[in-house]
Amino acid sequence: MLDNELVDMVKQIQLVRSESNKIEIKVANKGCPKVRDSLSSFSNQSGGGVIIFGVDENDGYAVCGVYDAADLMKKVEAQCQEMTPVIRPLFSVASIDGKTVVSAEIQEIDNADKPCFYSGVGRLKGSYVRSGDADRLMTEYEVYSYEAFKKSIHDELRTCERAFTKDIQTNAFKLYFDLLKSKKPNLAELSNEEICRLQGFTDEGKPTLAGIMLFSNYPQAFFPQLCITAVSVPGTEISSTASVGERFIDNQRIDGTLVQMLNDALLFVRKNMKTATIIDPNTGKRTDKTEYPVIAIRELILNALIHRDYSIHTDITPITIKMFSDRFEIENPGSLYGRMTLDRLGKVSADTRNPKIAGAMEILGETENRYSGIPTIINAMEQSGLPAPKFESDRGVFRVTLYNSAAESVPTDDIETEILEFCKTPRSRNEIAEFFNGRMTIAYVMERYVKPMIASGRLIMTIPEKPKSKYQKYLAR
Repeated sequence: MLDNELVDMVKQIQLVRSESNKIEIKVANKGCPKVRDSLSSFSNQSGGGVIIFGVDENDGYAVCGVYDAADLMKKVEAQCQEMTPVIRPLFSVASIDGKTVVSAEIQEIDNADKPCFYSGVGRLKGSYVRSGDADRLMTEYEVYSYEAFKKSIHDELRTCERAFTKDIQTNAFKLYFDLLKSKKPNLAELSNEEICRLQGFTDEGKPTLAGIMLFSNYPQAFFPQLCITAVSVPGTEISSTASVGERFIDNQRIDGTLVQMLNDALLFVRKNMKTATIIDPNTGKRTDKTEYPVIAIRELILNALIHRDYSIHTDITPITIKMFSDRFEIENPGSLYGRMTLDRLGKVSADTRNPKIAGAMEILGETENRYSGIPTIINAMEQSGLPAPKFESDRGVFRVTLYNSAAESVPTDDIETEILEFCKTPRSRNEIAEFFNGRMTIAYVMERYVKPMIASGRLIMTIPEKPKSKYQKYLAR
């Protein structure tokens, strides 16, 4: 960065008296501090981050300067060499009130190389992620998620020791084989046992998770929580209650094979979403318009079932569907897989976490397996005149939110501009609610705009260590 950009960044830190998820400050007037945790977390974080040396948090964020800029950069570079993979920082030096300040910009590494960790203690003890303004040690599952991709571990192929081949020799199994042999005649000459092994449904005579979830009469007998939990809520938050006090309008556990769960979950959503009847004034023809495009809902459920994480780390975590008065949310365990990032979602071919399940669902006619799901969802929402879907991938969870016509359809950029302008002075949740009174609910504003703007660094919290404090305010950066 340029010298003046570093100066402006320090002044902004002093103004808000806080670090952020993108900025770490260090006292360095008496020597070079250890920054391996921050090097790891910024390298693993979307967008990377900046470490600023020469500012003292315990002295009101005053500039204390660094002991020796050249030696400091040399020693930080040495710490970068101790990381796996090795980090290449970009240094900047500036003078503030006659004192020298140094910054080290740390770029995010490619997903295929994550996690970045301190070589001296290894992956499990040296891999960090950024949480607010602090560095947090990665969980074993977070580390495993990266390792599974690098080592081509496909958890759909793990065997179920309690099951036998007879447990997957069902009517669904027979239907699949009939379709497979008609669509792939080169396999028709092989025995069923050989086909099962090649297609990933058995391994050394034991059914795999893929085989169980696709064909067993009741997969949840072996994997109880590999199901879908679905709720319909009367308001905009899970704590909302209807006029007679009920917490949920509808609440259902959906289980069965992948195909059965797809169909039953789609039925649940169709039952609980509104349908408007539209009469064409010219022809008198009646058409029904659903609250959300059904094709988008189907693709979201299908994607969750096919692409969720099926590792032992998520055996107790079901897919969740939540229907609110203003939005639909679906969440599955397992963040974006492999080299995929949110900004590339739907634009390029993705690495497939569960290729055997994806292939089988294609044979069964449930999916095209051509990476068309996300574009289909986006196009369906646009054609229905609804806001664009919101995609989130964070800490082992992938979430998609669809907003309905009850949500304000003002372009996101316009709303964000209003919020940034209004929050040039620190504003509380109540003040933001009053500002948008009559246009959008505060719950919607916080979820759709404020939280994502905090995550991107455009808004900061005045009390970041207590995000739910009643004294919390939000300030534009």
